[in-house]
Amino acid sequence: MKLYRFLSGPDDSSFCHKVTAALNKGWHLFGSPTYSYDKQTKSMRCGQAVVKDVEGQEYGPSTKLSDW
Repeated sequence: MKLYRFLSGPDDSSFCHKVTAALNKGWHLFGSPTYSYDKQTKSMRCGQAVVKDVEGQEYGPSTKLSDW
């Protein structure tokens, strides 16, 4: 199965750690990162899509992406 996640967070080191953790679990970057202003929090936000292929498993709505 192919899994897709969109990681997002504030423009600080916590976002970089989130992406780094995903990469170290076998996820791969997918597309370009995003960067935008959040009017509610008056701060910049980052986003990055990641994908992962998992052999021998089937995807379902109850699949917890964070477990992979």
